[in-house]
Amino acid sequence: MRVGACTDKGTVRQINEDCFYIPQDISRDISLFIVADGMGGHKAGEVASKDAVNAVVKHITNNFESYVNENGNLLNLFKESILWANHAIFEKSLTDASLDGMGTTLAAVLIHNNKLYIGHVGDSRVYAVRRNNIYQLTRDHSYVEHLVENGTITRDQAANHPQRNIITRALGCEEIVEIDVSIRKFFDKDTFIICSDGLTNYISDNQIMDKVRSLDSCQQIAEDLVKMANDAGGNDNITVVIIKK
Repeated sequence: MRVGACTDKGTVRQINEDCFYIPQDISRDISLFIVADGMGGHKAGEVASKDAVNAVVKHITNNFESYVNENGNLLNLFKESILWANHAIFEKSLTDASLDGMGTTLAAVLIHNNKLYIGHVGDSRVYAVRRNNIYQLTRDHSYVEHLVENGTITRDQAANHPQRNIITRALGCEEIVEIDVSIRKFFDKDTFIICSDGLTNYISDNQIMDKVRSLDSCQQIAEDLVKMANDAGGNDNITVVIIKK
């Protein structure tokens, strides 16, 4: 398995409130990858995204072996880790007025035994590129996605909707949050992309697929996609993680 990652504050923002995690050793039986896009007051989003990533990594690292030894359901462990992150961020926001209302999206992938365990909250996304197609494996928790689903607007209209950045779920904003989880198979020659909306607000799915198919290096793909988003406007933080089998 090969991995590449790149993050950038964009052309407008003063700080980068995105945070990502990739494992140092991707040869292990388990590999965890995360992208979080923070939001809140001054630097609060940066705190929320980092705390979310750290909480998920810590919970899975501390409990993975016992789950496997006891034949536990890894999907339950994965969901539990994200719920724990939500609790940690929410509780922290109550202790410091400057962190009030902070939150973060989160899109995470746990790879074990050729299976992908996917968990997400918000509008950061996970994609798969397989053969000549790209598939969005997560559903945005956003106001615009709700409008598309109930037929109020079309998918093309959603791309430029003035309220496309309003999300309906995030970690840390409420004491309890609903988390979407799923399991996918990991086939040879698959490529998976985890990204914040700083990429998808400026780069189309087909542009992402074309870049993945045109290059072999995961790191170069990630860097090129970030540059493309910046060149197209870059009004938000941008983070991309690329995983190839």
